Amino acid sequence: MPVFENLALLFSDPAVWGTLLALSAMEIVLGIDNLVLIAILSDKLPPAQRPMARRLGLIFALVTRILLLSLVFMISTLVKPVFDIMGHSVSWRDILLFAGGAFLLFKAWKELAEELSPHETTHKMSGANALALVIVQIGFMDIVFSFDSVMTAIGLADNIEVMILAVLAAMAVMLFAVDWVSNFISNNPSIKVLALCYMLLIGVTLVAESIHMHIPKPMVYSAMAFSFFVEMINWYGRKRKAHMMLERNTAAGKNVNIHD
Repeated sequence: MPVFENLALLFSDPAVWGTLLALSAMEIVLGIDNLVLIAILSDKLPPAQRPMARRLGLIFALVTRILLLSLVFMISTLVKPVFDIMGHSVSWRDILLFAGGAFLLFKAWKELAEELSPHETTHKMSGANALALVIVQIGFMDIVFSFDSVMTAIGLADNIEVMILAVLAAMAVMLFAVDWVSNFISNNPSIKVLALCYMLLIGVTLVAESIHMHIPKPMVYSAMAFSFFVEMINWYGRKRKAHMMLERNTAAGKNVNIHD
């Protein structure tokens, strides 16, 4: 078949494989904010509904990215100015970025307030309507996050096949990791606070981009990676101390039993 012959010819070029690997790695890095958002939003659901919400959210993200890649002309339409505010042009992309950033800021601030309040218990949603609401929220943010993903793919690759394969590879990694990441965040309060701070940072970045204030993405992701590294050291230290204390208590209990 011509399609398979074209693919075989395309992937016989080593440069294409290099582009595919580089683009897949970039898509995974750009998907970190998606994983954090899905982990935070799905945590509001009962445990039985969380895996479904996570997977449906990632499937929505995959469909959104492939549609945007297939309709590249749509992106050029979204970045065209639709009106002006005080001499500054505003496009549909700006509107979506601002709405997404504002949503993240509101959601992260609200979750942080609940997490840090000692007198309030975290409200858990339940039922089909709650699941649908979480999926809609994830889907909306998937559209916002897809701009970075798609623009990166277009900038690094010339072939739509390579772009789609890179997105598929990144999504496969995210599907494999989403439950572990979500459970790790949910089971460790300090990590959850850090994840919510990530959401605040991403929200500020999106709002800044919507008003044409460019914040370098490497700087944002470097700050996130460094803070995560520091928190991992603290987390490991707490685990070690708890383990040593348990061993001491166990040893003390044995000594008491022996003397008894």
